[in-house]
Amino acid sequence: MKREGYIKWDEYFMGIAKLSGMRSKDPNTQVGACIVSEDNKILSMGYNGFPIGCSDDEFPWAREGSMLETKYAFVTHSELNAILNYRGGSLVGSKLYVSLFPCNECAKAIIQAGIKEIVYETDKYADTPSNIASKRMLDAAGIKYTLYEPTGRKIELEV
Repeated sequence: MKREGYIKWDEYFMGIAKLSGMRSKDPNTQVGACIVSEDNKILSMGYNGFPIGCSDDEFPWAREGSMLETKYAFVTHSELNAILNYRGGSLVGSKLYVSLFPCNECAKAIIQAGIKEIVYETDKYADTPSNIASKRMLDAAGIKYTLYEPTGRKIELEV
């Protein structure tokens, strides 16, 4: 008989997205993403951070101040990083697991990449113009988005 209690696909991929987010050096928000094929193969991962070649020590991590004094002009979101990190061809029909609901800019990239489904852990910015715009575009493009339902399972790694 097979072992019982193994993790389900959604737990597995959301776990990988969250683990990816732990690579982020952002002191306030760590977001991870994992893109999966229709047959449950991991295609790509990403986390929020500065573009390659932009030093984590030289660019700002601040949330307050003028645009050029904050992270917002410089950070690449996890979803976009996962899309840009993919080197295998097309993402059409794939599923995105992400720890924070995608903003409007990431929604554009998700739509253009052909990703057909999003599973997200939290939508803490649901009432912001960015997320309202995101949902409007995702709905218009026919992309399904679903809130991840946690199982309550605690997974610990000793490394």
